[in-house]
Amino acid sequence: MSAVNPDAAVATIARWIESGERSYVCVTGVHGVMESQRDPALRRIHNTSGLTVPDGMPMVWAGHRAGAPWMGQVRGADLMLSVLARAAERGWSSYLYGGAEGVPELLEQALLRRFPGLKIAGSHSPPFRPLTAEEDEDVVRRINDSGADLVWVGLSTPKQERWMAEHRDRLDSAVLLGVGAAFDFHAGLMPQAPDWMRQRGLEWSYRLLKEPRRLWRRYLRNNPSYVVRTALRPPRLVADGMS
Repeated sequence: MSAVNPDAAVATIARWIESGERSYVCVTGVHGVMESQRDPALRRIHNTSGLTVPDGMPMVWAGHRAGAPWMGQVRGADLMLSVLARAAERGWSSYLYGGAEGVPELLEQALLRRFPGLKIAGSHSPPFRPLTAEEDEDVVRRINDSGADLVWVGLSTPKQERWMAEHRDRLDSAVLLGVGAAFDFHAGLMPQAPDWMRQRGLEWSYRLLKEPRRLWRRYLRNNPSYVVRTALRPPRLVADGMS
């Protein structure tokens, strides 16, 4: 987990774009952390990212406990808006990859209304099944031909993290960002938790109420395990972030 706050995350992404660096950003909460504990390959993907930002307040509290009081929550939906605000000012272009059929188009319309001058270089909603090699090559070609500086990936965790790691070296874009549900939030298809719930680490309960069938197993499995593991093995601050 990167010991960052929203301003630091945006500044890092801007530096990559302006200096020609190429990296990817994981937006990770309890679910992503616990899946990484069970899956060494996913853990490597998080650990080799340019940034793995704290999407949930439990990550922030862990960072404070480890000695990083400057850490702040970097929600995927908020990070997307902050980076796109700067993109509109500086002329960076974006590609929207993910979401159900029709969602990228709705998202594009909403973002263009919100950020006059924003450049959307293209969008694509992939099928839920695995792509064939030919389909995957076509996706890479479309994104590279678009000339996008930023690729926003809305495939949910851990699918989006695996996709970014697999495609990072094949894409010319400076930054790939896995933002999951931000596609549905900003397209107006799913409500977001109130601020007071987010600040108290209760966003998971709001989302559970909205999508109980999809999320109850995730939260029942991961949340208690996270509490126990962090109690038994407290997080620690290392040179390049938090471990």
